Amino acid sequence: MDAITPGPLAPEVLDRGDVKRALAEHDFSAAFSLMKKWGGLSQNRIAAACQLTPGKVSTIISGQQQITSFDVICRIADGLRIPGRMVGLADRPWERQPDTPDPPTPPAARTSDDAPWEPVATVGLAADLTRSDLMMDRRAATRALTSAALSGAALLDSLEGWLQPTPAAAPARRRGRIGQREVRELETTARAFRAWDHKFGGGLRRKAVVGQLNEVASHLEEHQAPDVERGLCQVMAFLSGTAATMAWDSGLQKQAQSYYMLALRAAHAGNDSAFGANVLAGMARQMLYRDRPQDALELVHLAQKGAGKMAGARVRAMLHTREAWAYAAMGRASAFKRATGEATEALTDADGSEDPYWIAYFGEAELAGVTGGRLLDMARTDPQQHAEPAAQSIRGALASRGTEAGRSYALDLIGLAECHFLMGDVAGAVEQTHLAVDAAARTQSSRVRAQLGQLYPYTVGRSASRTVSEARASIRELLSS
Repeated sequence: MDAITPGPLAPEVLDRGDVKRALAEHDFSAAFSLMKKWGGLSQNRIAAACQLTPGKVSTIISGQQQITSFDVICRIADGLRIPGRMVGLADRPWERQPDTPDPPTPPAARTSDDAPWEPVATVGLAADLTRSDLMMDRRAATRALTSAALSGAALLDSLEGWLQPTPAAAPARRRGRIGQREVRELETTARAFRAWDHKFGGGLRRKAVVGQLNEVASHLEEHQAPDVERGLCQVMAFLSGTAATMAWDSGLQKQAQSYYMLALRAAHAGNDSAFGANVLAGMARQMLYRDRPQDALELVHLAQKGAGKMAGARVRAMLHTREAWAYAAMGRASAFKRATGEATEALTDADGSEDPYWIAYFGEAELAGVTGGRLLDMARTDPQQHAEPAAQSIRGALASRGTEAGRSYALDLIGLAECHFLMGDVAGAVEQTHLAVDAAARTQSSRVRAQLGQLYPYTVGRSASRTVSEARASIRELLSS
């Protein structure tokens, strides 16, 4: 929204004391009524500005429905041009000074949909994608937030090449500049980036990962010796997977999917089918967060088929939890229980002696956390049966991994707070909400904030106690920052 475009309300309406009090208390029944009276706005005008239906506005004004969604509050502020501070938000984008004109848009990167599954094509895609990403400015990033990731047949058909054998590498035309020692150093850097993302989340170091990925692509363009090329492809896969997670955690869904596809191609070129299965599991998780469980299940089955015996016990266990997640989202409780049992059984076979570093995180704590989260998904429709088991499982995860888990620890606390709300334990819910907000503040993860936003409606209500109101204020303060 352009900062110089006037809003539908005259400034003197927002200066009224009664309007200010209603907005500060999120009493939109009173606020909308006052806007109709003093601002001359009809219900239809308010509805259109706030992207609500006229019927919804009518029920709000009559007091039959309260606004509990953080996203809806943001839409109201933006649509009616209410300064963020008046409704407990940070300054809205349109409150800032107009920026200089957009610079020329960088050329779009080639997509991987139709590119052959050959190492040389993968290197070209990596160079294009990273170059385009590194040139992307703030406005381009904002536009990227609205880009939709592929799903359904369009996505699944483009991944079939992963099941085919990796073509033999062409003989090197000239000797590359690096050897195995440099490959190991690059892998150490990739590990460091992955560990940082796992702990803190968010995209603060995403451009650093993309820059390193671009550097690896440039080394591969030099036609290294076969063993060096294979190692570089594996490093490219690790970095691409981390870039995908960081993009996804920053809300860049299409960018995340592009990096996931690049990671899968790089794993294919590096003959690392186990990591390829891990990438497909990441893509499945993205589909689950987009409420596409059938697509997620197809991706997990593709991973299980492609990895086969090359997948170790921890990888198999992790894939079973993704499978269970999809079943839970479909409401298939029996299938969820079976897949969770298979994950538990597979994990008992893991001795850790031959596990790659990227799957070391998946242990008893992760299994408990994922299981608890899926039980919570089902508890939202059947709290009596699933809320208490979900809470027990999440408590087990929290006890095992501790605060150093960062993003996962915060997500566990948010889930536990919701479990207590569903069980009717308000005191326990408030306690866990404050702990969750404190943990969320230590991460940069938009995913954590999105989950916290889903907790917000439990704290809203005319009969809310003082302690619940304080919990609501703590959530709002963090989400507004």
